[in-house]
Amino acid sequence: MADSFQEHDRRTRAVHAGIRRSQYGEVAEAIFLTQGFTYDSAEQAEARFVQAGDDEFTYARNGNPTVRMFEDRMAAIEGCEAGFATASGMAAVNGALMSILRAGDRVVAARALFGSCLYILEDILGRFGVTVELVDGTDLAQWERAVTPGTRAVFFESISNPTLEVIDLPAVARIAHAVGALVIVDNVFATPVFSRAAGLGADVVVYSTTKHVDGGGRALGGVVLGSRAFIRTTLEPYMKNTGGAMSPFTAWLMLKGLESMDLRVRAQAAGALTIARALTTQPAVGRVLYPGLESDPGHALAMAQCGTGGTVVSFDLGSREAAFRFMNALEIVLISNNLGDAKSIVTHPATTTHQRLSDDKKRGLGITPGLVRLSVGLEAPDDLLADITQALGRV
Repeated sequence: MADSFQEHDRRTRAVHAGIRRSQYGEVAEAIFLTQGFTYDSAEQAEARFVQAGDDEFTYARNGNPTVRMFEDRMAAIEGCEAGFATASGMAAVNGALMSILRAGDRVVAARALFGSCLYILEDILGRFGVTVELVDGTDLAQWERAVTPGTRAVFFESISNPTLEVIDLPAVARIAHAVGALVIVDNVFATPVFSRAAGLGADVVVYSTTKHVDGGGRALGGVVLGSRAFIRTTLEPYMKNTGGAMSPFTAWLMLKGLESMDLRVRAQAAGALTIARALTTQPAVGRVLYPGLESDPGHALAMAQCGTGGTVVSFDLGSREAAFRFMNALEIVLISNNLGDAKSIVTHPATTTHQRLSDDKKRGLGITPGLVRLSVGLEAPDDLLADITQALGRV
């Protein structure tokens, strides 16, 4: 973690932490668009390949000044010692898991996960002899039964995609740590603005920075955050040698996104709460899933762990046909499959992000044919509500 600005608020850290200025004293962070670095002597090159210092670099796949600024700033925001920036959120998930696992290891994970996360757990890890057990993430008794001595890691989304289940992070961490398991948390829906994951027991925190960090739909990115020992000695060698590093230009975009992230995400979360409350009064809408609602089963946990319900609302319109009619009638909200963007986005999980799952698995996860996921953007909430209301009239 960068030492500067640690005593300041998270919002200040998001603007200033981890800064590295060149001899020119630039205000905006510099983009070091270079694939390699030169040395004053062969001896210096040899020494740097043996052990590079914090501000010493050898090859962009291994590290870069712009990327390191972003890594240090994200670590400072999350309250972790170090970070490694990756080419995408899924590269971060894959790296966090694959860097610690080998044949014969055991992983316990929540079953309510993004489709690509399930693919890594169920398809890829099994090929290499890793045993994976999926549990109901909200049922602590299932965690206690499944997390047995010898379990190498537990993995879950702190707020699940797309049904917004909230996991009791401190309780699961206690269960995992009791048997020496590493706690890896995908924290995208909690966002870096509201996250308390590291302080609540997570050993490793993973983000898709494509979402709220960038916030403008511009670039893919991810980051893994944790202790200096984990990042530098376990994760970094795996990521360096498998090539999943973030590009310097992407890191610069992410640094710029961090400067406005706090303001954006708080406005989006406030808008999401307004919309969720309004949806509960709409006759065309069945269940409304949003942890910010007092009626939501995860409300108390969400308030304790994040202080908010987040920026995403999911709700059920009863059938695929009704969901499609609603989505096709929207005029402001875009149909896409990202979230955390400045523009509001609606997604039909059953036919997009989770389409590869069997119908039985979808039913078990609550991903019904009528479920839609709404990522609330920065448009005026009144305009969004008017758009949603007229589209519901088509249902």
